[in-house]
Amino acid sequence: MSQSALSTTGPTPPTAANLASDLKPPGEASTKVKPCCVCKDEKSARDECMLFSNSDDPQKDCQSMVDKYRSCMRGFGFTIQ
Repeated sequence: MSQSALSTTGPTPPTAANLASDLKPPGEASTKVKPCCVCKDEKSARDECMLFSNSDDPQKDCQSMVDKYRSCMRGFGFTIQ
């Protein structure tokens, strides 16, 4: 078989030159996270508390969960009102 018969049309195989290459584009777009992708545990706990609370005022009952979620989101640079 010849060398051309062994070549593939797929992606370039990893080499020492391209193993350390950055897959994300440079700049702000590569470091910016989406609000839906962070604080998932805190959001789930907050939502579960609000939905399944037996209290007359779930917002008051779940205030600590809401505060944890807001704090987490602020840590990623988001402002929750």
